Amino acid sequence: MPGSFDVIVVGGGNAALCAAHAAREEGASVLVLEAAPEGEAGGNSRFTAGAMRVVYDGVDDLRRLMPDLTDDEVARTDFGTYTAAQFLDDMGRVTQYRTDPELCETLVARSRETLVWMHGLGVRFQPIYGRQAFKIDGRFKFWGGLTVETWGGGPGLVEALTRAAAQKGIAIRYGARAVGLLREDGRVIGVAVRSGGVETTLRGRAVVLACGGFESNAEWRTRYLGPGWDLAKVRGTRFNMGDGIRMAIEAGAVSCGNWSGCHAVGWERNAPDYGDLAVGDGFQKHSYPFGIMVNALGRRFVDEGADFRNYTYAKYGRVILAQPEQFAWQVFDGKVHHLLRDEYRIRQVTKVTADTLEDLAARMGDVDAAAFLDEIHHYNAAIRDDVPFNPNVRDGRKTEGLAINKSNWANPIDTPPFEAYAVTCGITFTFGGLRIDPASAAVIGDGFAPIPGLYAAGELVGGLFYFNYPGGTGLTSGSVFGRIAGTAAGRHAKR
Repeated sequence: MPGSFDVIVVGGGNAALCAAHAAREEGASVLVLEAAPEGEAGGNSRFTAGAMRVVYDGVDDLRRLMPDLTDDEVARTDFGTYTAAQFLDDMGRVTQYRTDPELCETLVARSRETLVWMHGLGVRFQPIYGRQAFKIDGRFKFWGGLTVETWGGGPGLVEALTRAAAQKGIAIRYGARAVGLLREDGRVIGVAVRSGGVETTLRGRAVVLACGGFESNAEWRTRYLGPGWDLAKVRGTRFNMGDGIRMAIEAGAVSCGNWSGCHAVGWERNAPDYGDLAVGDGFQKHSYPFGIMVNALGRRFVDEGADFRNYTYAKYGRVILAQPEQFAWQVFDGKVHHLLRDEYRIRQVTKVTADTLEDLAARMGDVDAAAFLDEIHHYNAAIRDDVPFNPNVRDGRKTEGLAINKSNWANPIDTPPFEAYAVTCGITFTFGGLRIDPASAAVIGDGFAPIPGLYAAGELVGGLFYFNYPGGTGLTSGSVFGRIAGTAAGRHAKR
């Protein structure tokens, strides 16, 4: 393999591969450096379900992305619309209006065209039936602004982009960890790479950093997110150690964003410390809006029905981590079993079942059983049963008079069989990172000027997410800014 390329992309997931494709389209020779061995390649993208949030004004827009969509599917589905204004509003609302307006507007405005471009690369999309739409009176209705997922989930996305890369002559080097940036006269001119215990240098006219945040680094998590975060499970790859952020800052990059924030969810309590590709995202447990969550004290601690799960799941992992012993139980009764997502039916799950609440309480390990039964009693008595239950809308079926009320989807826990699932915190990615120019994805350095030859995309971009995250936005962000970064890097290199 030659020691010089026009563009070097650091990372091997969705953002990195989109950057590689965009640079190649500019006529650049491209090398992708993936720290993981080939069997674990793909970064966090490979561990996702492949959901991608995208603007669409009707079913015709969706059919451009999903030409396999049948007339029958269209006839029995209310796809609705998800306008740019709705996307912007969701981003503002869930980030408490701290999201960088230019980054956010770029993400929203270019979401649809970017997915159309990805479709041209061979990525297939499909509707997220079952996760984002329930069948009520013979029709599906999509909710929460999330309609599209990649065929084959995250693994299918990575495979499609990797296959297309091979066809276009993009080189990928596995087991190659970038450890530093080469600089000359203020410009980035390549990377130092460690592979097989040997460190070498590779020259490039431009470098794109797209190698994730620092979620896999327990020491950094504790340093920036706070005490206790070393105890969180990592949902995805074990290779996202913050290398790209560190290298860029050493080269003079400016950090920005919510360094104490992250995307963290309810995750199987006894899952391994890092993601398992055989299970993928199956360790997540996201049907909590249809039940309740209790901690070791037997008490509810959060409004499970505050909003559609798309707008709460990424922040509730932090809440679970803050509970005694860093865990909770999700509790459901027989009325809602059919609404639970497929992840509740995997073999690797900590689950107890019973025909009575008393037996369930006795089987829920590490929980105050008497307090739990008391909590259920008061919860059931507080429900507004005059409001009908509807999982496709914010139905307003709530509790009244509790210390923590449930705002929607409140059903009495009274119908056997009863089920409980043990969860802890699973961290997905961190929110703090590098400042970039929204128009070119160039990394901003000292004096708030772009560092020549250095670009960034994906999780290590700061300023987009604060506190929370609208589901499906991460992959879309990686694709949008990956494409922007690759295009700008390719043009810079060819100049």
